Amino acid sequence: MKKDFYEILGISKNADAAEIKKAYRKSALKYHPDKNPGDKEAEENFKLAAEAYEVLSDPQKKAKYDQYGHQAFDGSGGFGGGHGGMNMDDIFSQFGDIFGGGFGGFGGGGGGHRRAKGSNLRIKVKLTLEEIANGVEKKVKVKRKVQAKGVTYKTCTTCNGQGQVMRVTNTILGRMQSASTCPACGGSGQILDKKPSEADAQGMVQEDETVSIKIPAGVVDGMQLKVANKGNDAPGNSIPGDLIVAIEEVEHEFLKREGENIHFDLYISFPEAVLGASKDIEAINGKVRIKLEEGIQSGKILRLKGKGIPSLNGYGSGDLLVHVNVWTPKTLNKEQKQFFENALADEHFVPSPEKSEKSFFEKVKDMFS
Repeated sequence: MKKDFYEILGISKNADAAEIKKAYRKSALKYHPDKNPGDKEAEENFKLAAEAYEVLSDPQKKAKYDQYGHQAFDGSGGFGGGHGGMNMDDIFSQFGDIFGGGFGGFGGGGGGHRRAKGSNLRIKVKLTLEEIANGVEKKVKVKRKVQAKGVTYKTCTTCNGQGQVMRVTNTILGRMQSASTCPACGGSGQILDKKPSEADAQGMVQEDETVSIKIPAGVVDGMQLKVANKGNDAPGNSIPGDLIVAIEEVEHEFLKREGENIHFDLYISFPEAVLGASKDIEAINGKVRIKLEEGIQSGKILRLKGKGIPSLNGYGSGDLLVHVNVWTPKTLNKEQKQFFENALADEHFVPSPEKSEKSFFEKVKDMFS
C-alpha cells in the first residue's frame, strides 16, 4: 500500500501552501542524492517527497487526493500517477525553483547532462457511464510538433553540449553547485544547423497523429491520465513530451453516480406498491428485472450488489441503489375518488410504520456510511 502523502512530508491535512513547500524543501535537502551518494533508500525517499509535493502543492490535485486518495492518480497501461514513472530528470526540472535555481550537486557533485524534454499536450476525452464502467480504448487525433526531415543540429557552444550551465553559491549548508537550463539551446545541448523551409525556427513541423488511449474502468470526472512520449518533440537529442488526457464524464439520462455506487429513481403506481410487481430497471450494461414485495413503502432503497462502477484499483465494484418512489395520482374520476374516500376510514389505510422501518434520515446515514 502506498504511503500517505501528508505522512511523507510530515504535515497535517490542514497545512497551507507555505508549510507544504517548507516541508518538501526540508525533506528534499535531507534525501538529496548528492548528500547521500549510492544510498538507494535516500533516493527512494527523495522521489516520494517529490511525488507528494507535486500533488499537494496543486490545489486541484490536492482536493482530488483528499477525496479519493491515491486512486485519483493511479492508472494502468502507461498512465502516470506513481513515482515509478518519475525519474531524477523530472524532479530536477519540475521543482528546481524550490531551491532558488535548479537542483544540483552539493560540494563538487554535478548533475550531468540531462536531456531536454518537449512540451506536453493536453486534451479532454468525454466518456459515457458505460465506458467508465467497462474501460475503453479511444483513438484521438492530436497535432504534434515533430522534427522535420532533413534537420541537422550542431553542439551548443554556450554549454558545450551539456544542456546546462553551472554556478556555485555559498549557503548555510556549504558551497552548493546548482544547474540551470542552458538559455541558448533550451537544454538539448544542440542548436539548429540546417533546416528545410517549411520548418519553424527550432526545426519543427506540425503533424496530425492518431493516438490510441487505453482508459481503465473506474476513472473519475476531472482525473488526468498520461500517455508517455505523445506530446511535442524538442530540438536535438531530446525526449518527447507527454499527452495529458483529462477525463470528462457525460451525464447519464437516468443513472446518477456517487463514487463507485450508482443511483436510480424508480417510480411505481399506488396499485403496484400495494400488490407488488416485477419491474425492469435501467442499469449500466442494460436492464435488470427486480421484484417488489407487496406493500412496499415509498423511500425504500433496494441494493443490487456489484452492479455499480468497478474500483479503479481492482477491488470489486460498487452497488446499484434503487430508490422506490410511489407515484400519487393528481387527478381522479368520480368512481376512483369515491373509492379513496371510503378507504379513509379503513384501518388498512391508516399509516402504521413498524419499529424496524428506518426513517428518511437513517436511510441517508446508512447510504453514506
